[in-house]
This record gives sequence, C-alpha cells and structure tokens, in this order.
Amino acid sequence: MAAEIVNPRSDGSAEQDGGAEPLDSFDPAFALHRGGKMAVQATVPVRDKDDLSLAYTPGVARVCTAIAEQPELVHDYTWKSSVVAVVTDGTAVLGLGDIGPEASLPVMEGKAILFKQFGGVDAVPIALACTDVDEIVDTVVRLAPSFGGVNLEDISAPRCFEVERKLQERLDIPVFHDDQHGTAVVTLAALRNAARLSGRALGDLRAVISGAGAAGVAIAKMLVEAGIGDVAVADRKGVVSADRDDLTPVKRELASFTNKAGLSGPLEEALAGADLFIGVSGGTVPETAVASMAEGAFVFAMANPNPEVHPEVAHKYASVVATGRSDFPNQINNVLAFPGIFAGALQVRASRITEGMKIAAAEALAGVVGDDLAADYVIPSPFDERVAPAVTAAVAAAARAEGVARR
Repeated sequence: MAAEIVNPRSDGSAEQDGGAEPLDSFDPAFALHRGGKMAVQATVPVRDKDDLSLAYTPGVARVCTAIAEQPELVHDYTWKSSVVAVVTDGTAVLGLGDIGPEASLPVMEGKAILFKQFGGVDAVPIALACTDVDEIVDTVVRLAPSFGGVNLEDISAPRCFEVERKLQERLDIPVFHDDQHGTAVVTLAALRNAARLSGRALGDLRAVISGAGAAGVAIAKMLVEAGIGDVAVADRKGVVSADRDDLTPVKRELASFTNKAGLSGPLEEALAGADLFIGVSGGTVPETAVASMAEGAFVFAMANPNPEVHPEVAHKYASVVATGRSDFPNQINNVLAFPGIFAGALQVRASRITEGMKIAAAEALAGVVGDDLAADYVIPSPFDERVAPAVTAAVAAAARAEGVARR
C-alpha cells in the first residue's frame, strides 16, 4: 500500500513518509493524466516557405479581409463551426463539489476528448476564475467569436440556470448545460424503451424524481414535454409543491408544471404507487419505499458512485433498473447525448438547441436499441458506433424543421 500523500506537488510528485515519490508510481490515474489528456494539432502542413506563406502571412490576410467584408465566411474558413468551448467555474465538479477552476481541468479535458472521440467535435476546456453569474456570462460572450457552441459544465445550481438563460439570450450559437440537458436526454431515451418493453405509453406513467437541482429540473421539464402522465420532484424538504413557502424562483416554476396529483410530504410517501423513480441527488431510498411502488415499476438510480437504490434491491421490485455506473447494465451516461447533439447543431450551424432537438436526440438514441430491447438493455453503450451518427442526424433534421438551422 502506498504511503499517505501529504502535499501533492505541481510536478506530479508528493511529499510522503520516506521522501518524495511520483504519484504516477502507485496510481495509474496520475500516470494517464501526466502532461494533460489533449493537445492542439495542425490540420494543414507547414513544410516550406510556400506553405508558411499560405497558412500565415501574407496569404492569411486575404482570408481575414474576406471575413471582415462577409462575417459569415468565418464558418467556412476557420475552425469556428467545428469547435465547442467547455466552460466551468469549478463549483460543482462531479461529486467533488466546489473545488475551483484549476482542479476542474482534468474533468474538462476529459469532456473535451469525449467530444472528439464520440462526436468528432473539437472542444477546448475553459476554466474560469469567477463565480458571479454576470461575470461568467460577460466572459463567455467575449470568448464566443472563437467558437461554434458553448457547453456549460459543472456550474452549481441555481446559478447554472441563470448563466445558461442569459447566454442563450445574448449569443446566436448553441449554449447547452450538459449537467441539465444531457442527463435529461439520456433519461428520456431509456424511459421510452422501458415503457415500450412493458407495453405502456409515457402518458400512463407517474414519476418521482429525487433531486431538484440542475439535472432534476431538466429531467422534469423534458418528461413533461414528452407527455408523461405526471411527475413529482422532491428536494431535501420533500415534494416540491405550490403550497410550500420556501421555494426558490426555479422551484416555484417547477411546481407550476409538475405534481398534478398535488402530493406533499417526503419522497418516500410520493413513491407509493409510482411507476418510475429517478434519482439524481445521492442519499439512500429505503427499501420499503421502493417496495411500495407500482408493480413493474422502473428504477433509475443515477447517483455516483453510490446509487440511491442499489441494483440488488431495485431488482426485487422493479422490471427495469438503470444507474449512472458503467459496471451495471443500463448506464445513464451523458456521453450518449452531448457529442451527437453538438455535432448535429454544428453541422447545420444552428443558432440554438431547442426542446425539439433534444427530444429528437432522445428518440434517436432510444431507436438504436431496436429489436434487441430487453430489461438489461434499454439504452445502448457509449461505445456503440451507431449512437453518435443517429443522434447527429436527428438533431440536424430537427434544427431544420424548427427553423434554427442556417445551412
């Protein structure tokens, strides 16, 4: 067993009992991350003075002049339409919380390589040393001329809602908070297939969501948009309902379109007779509450690393079980959504990502499963090579149908 790390250093070593030893020597994660996980690579050769004169001065001046005269040419003669900014302030990184911008960079680099690996989209990690909503928005707006889209990542709620809304108002490129919408898209795709497997329509289902943060709110909105029968969302104080006097503006809006049954009280009571549990909050749901759900219920317990309901418990009562973990079947993984969504939006130079585009992504993702549908296969693997092309095509088509495509 390695000695306890007392003081990690910037060079990848650590002060330990017995002297300094590189972190790489006992943890393969550090070995993989040494030097970062990505780099910039040229797409054109610079082999001689002729290449140099075209790639840089004087040839580049002709391209600059043309773009100055016709700004839309920037999409054809730069990388703008094929690159996304992955932006965070480091306040809600994975399950680690507010660890700051520098500590968020390994995750943002990871997000960028997933964009490339699974969607063929270039992405640049941008970690901001500010947490004020308007400062974040102003900074991203100033950076926006270099990018075709903005993926907001790991920004804590409720600020994330306002950051996204203000950026969408000020920019004419797609702005997408993946913690919200990526999760919602993949959840809806899995739910469509679970419902198909059980012979039920979404309108027949009543759902209960544990967690009223970014993911919980977005999932609720998408399920309602997709036509679910009813959905109640619970936070730490119980079901979000219009009669509560402690709701934030986001939760007041949430109460306005959820919980048609008028439920109140704790999550456990709301689960009685429910057809679907969605967990995006952590914590543990008592087995007795799971047992009280409707026969043939679905349990999507997505907290990592510890699901709200352990699959062994969930399988006692549920017909379909999904988690956020890769070591159980039916992983609800955002990487199934965001690369294809951005690839489709960039392909048609969409001005924004609409609800229709997100629902189209969910339907395409569900469709990849096809006739192989089973209780342990309601959502495809991120490594299924059909996923990104299917989502890309569906999102591009939806963008054209909704009038937000510019080519």
